[in-house]
Amino acid sequence: MRKPLVAGNWKMHGSRAMVAELLDALITDLSDGFDTSEIAVFPPSLYLSQVRDALTDSPVVWGVQNICSKDGLSGAYTGELSAGMAADFSCTYVLVGHSERRAMYGDTDSVVAAKFALIANQGLVPVLCVGETLKEREQNETSTVVSRQISAVLDSVDGSLLKNGYVIAYEPIWAIGTGVTATSQQAQEVHAEIRKLIEKHSSDMAARTRILYGGSVKASNAMDILGQSDVDGALVGGASLKAEEFLAISRAAG
Repeated sequence: MRKPLVAGNWKMHGSRAMVAELLDALITDLSDGFDTSEIAVFPPSLYLSQVRDALTDSPVVWGVQNICSKDGLSGAYTGELSAGMAADFSCTYVLVGHSERRAMYGDTDSVVAAKFALIANQGLVPVLCVGETLKEREQNETSTVVSRQISAVLDSVDGSLLKNGYVIAYEPIWAIGTGVTATSQQAQEVHAEIRKLIEKHSSDMAARTRILYGGSVKASNAMDILGQSDVDGALVGGASLKAEEFLAISRAAG
């Protein structure tokens, strides 16, 4: 059985005071025990040390939002962060292919695949983000776009790395930060298609790969969406910056 995963992508939000307050609230609430779903946070990398120190020995794990696509653990890549550095800070997960990285920073399918391989090669778990624009949805291209984004990785990454496991996050771009959310039926339909696509590569991997939904997830709609059979958790944006909201979503997933 797949254990639900609820992950908070903080994006470019935070301060030392805010991080301390948010993590303290999470740890305090979870101190009585909570294991029906896994919880992860993705802070801006400047706060990674603070997050690691606060969350060590807690039920919450952490990761980074992006890594460099260049091979190697170090190099002359000003402003970049390697997968090896993320591993050095005991990260569990790394986001890859988020729509904002694709749209704003030119992360093509081939760049995403390269990053995915580097992440997996360090023993970290890639969280592969996929999703379509509103125009693509209206033109009935959702399946084509999502399949292309996933196949670009599964068809090019060495199979031995795929066996280590990965997570897929379906985030319809038209629902990110807009307040508009895919219906539970829309989410389930795409998630089911994603699982069938994975099954073409490995039935075992299809059965155990967690597929998260992302896009204006909040406490008020989490139960409906996360109750779908192929929805294994959520990648949460703005609501992950509010401890009460994030915890409510986590409990809805479990």
